[in-house]
Amino acid sequence: MKIKVCGMRQAANIAEVGALPIHFMGFIFYEKSPRFVVDAIESLRSCPDDLTRVGVFVNADIDFVLDKIIAFELNAVQLHGSETPLYVHDLAVMMWKKHKIQPHVEVEIIKAFSVDEHFDFNKTKDYEGLVNYFLFDTKTPQYGGAGVKFDWTILEKYTGETPFLLAGGITEHDVDAVLLLQNKLPQLYGLDLNSKFEIEPALKDVEKLRGFIEKVLRY
Repeated sequence: MKIKVCGMRQAANIAEVGALPIHFMGFIFYEKSPRFVVDAIESLRSCPDDLTRVGVFVNADIDFVLDKIIAFELNAVQLHGSETPLYVHDLAVMMWKKHKIQPHVEVEIIKAFSVDEHFDFNKTKDYEGLVNYFLFDTKTPQYGGAGVKFDWTILEKYTGETPFLLAGGITEHDVDAVLLLQNKLPQLYGLDLNSKFEIEPALKDVEKLRGFIEKVLRY
């Protein structure tokens, strides 16, 4: 089970969370989010080099995404809006053409989907082979950050081959439910932890994270 902690911004907090046994750290480049990183390049220097730095974008211009990949030395991009398969394809092409960055290897691509009881997992098929991972988050009026769960049993309808991360309202009390889900769904690659582990937006509770992560990774 891989662990992604998202919505980071403050240098000291980034360093503390980065010392935990996590694998991805997410930075949100969406100005309407309360966790928007603005241009906190110096803060991101606190992120350990062995973590995958994920930039989270919502329907952003491709040139904007490319600029942030370079400026913040991102290792992955998470597309959290309504980006089409063509957009994903063009982003990968432009990574190579403009910066000689090998997409999917040097910079991984994550496509997020907003899930509710009516979600059609057939929508993911058009992205197969274009991204490294999917991320399934709760459908809300906003683009993420609501701290609300969807019905995880819906995930049993997913039959694709692309591994996915689970997001949306995961709390410190969900260890057993997460482990049960992991046993049922081999495509479950990791967890995306955010608002339920915060003291305030963009400031994570390190001890709460530590306790949850240690329990999940123990099994």
